Amino acid sequence: MLTNNGEEQAHLFDAIAYLITEAQTIAICAHTNPDGDALGSQLALKLIIEALWPNKQVTCLLADDDPCPRIYGFLPGADQLVAASSYEEAPDLFVSVDLSLASRLNRGEEVMRRAKRVAVIDHHPCDDPYGDVALIRPGAAAAGVIVAEFAEHLGVTITPDIAQCLFCAIATDTGRFQYQNSDAEAFQVASMLVACGASPSEVSLNVYQSFRLQFLHLKSLVMGRITTFERGRISYSYATVADIERTGASLDESDGLVDVVRSVAGSEIALFIKEVPGGKVRGNLRSKGRHDISGVARALGGGGHAKASGFTVEGTVDDALCAALPLLKSLLAEGEAEGRPEAS
Repeated sequence: MLTNNGEEQAHLFDAIAYLITEAQTIAICAHTNPDGDALGSQLALKLIIEALWPNKQVTCLLADDDPCPRIYGFLPGADQLVAASSYEEAPDLFVSVDLSLASRLNRGEEVMRRAKRVAVIDHHPCDDPYGDVALIRPGAAAAGVIVAEFAEHLGVTITPDIAQCLFCAIATDTGRFQYQNSDAEAFQVASMLVACGASPSEVSLNVYQSFRLQFLHLKSLVMGRITTFERGRISYSYATVADIERTGASLDESDGLVDVVRSVAGSEIALFIKEVPGGKVRGNLRSKGRHDISGVARALGGGGHAKASGFTVEGTVDDALCAALPLLKSLLAEGEAEGRPEAS
């Protein structure tokens, strides 16, 4: 039995189940530049719906035109993902998973606007959620936790395929259960998923132990550029389009490089920036201490959690650093002014 998160969640689960019951065509979409939680949660949700409502037409969409990131290709159903730009239907129901800002749907937002009904399942803080039903629980370690509890609420038997998708979702969003969001609920759900057939070793092998040589060359460049700021309390590094092209790495492979920057001893905040085609720069932020970096991400047009957030801005790496570093410096100063102890 999973953690009972109260009558409100149960009510919202019922409301989402009603929307599913009333729909014939259902599109599920996660955020742009999807990670393991986004992909694992939406693929699992599709399997859950098909198990209870086998006659529904359910399609999992990719918000971008890029293919599914290579490291998540092992997930059951990953080969059936469809680019949102090629999905021409107006679905009866559109389900957003792992996001509560419509703008982060990218091409999926066009599908969402055509849908008759919209539901949201997410764990990111949101002051103004969209959709007919929005289940947003920031206290959950991952969207995968909520989807697992939805399956239990519905009485769906969690198959090994569902378990594998959801375990990947939780393991990746908790940084292999090393981040501050690795709470008792996350471990409890993960344990249940392993009992249902999830393979932690397969997830680890594909996501963390199958790096291409090209990526490792890119990683070495990023490691060589790590710089500290504010007496070592901020660490940052970057990768350019030229770096990615020269090494032969891919954009999706570089997403985890923020953890390399995060590993610097003494740093409380980590920033990794990468150039992407089209004159834009993506930034990943991580907080190792008590600092809430989500406000910095929002100020730069992004969002996320207190300890893990991101943003995308127009311009160059230097432009992004000039915008982000002063905000991070101010965040540290605010923490000192409030008397919060520094992270060890």
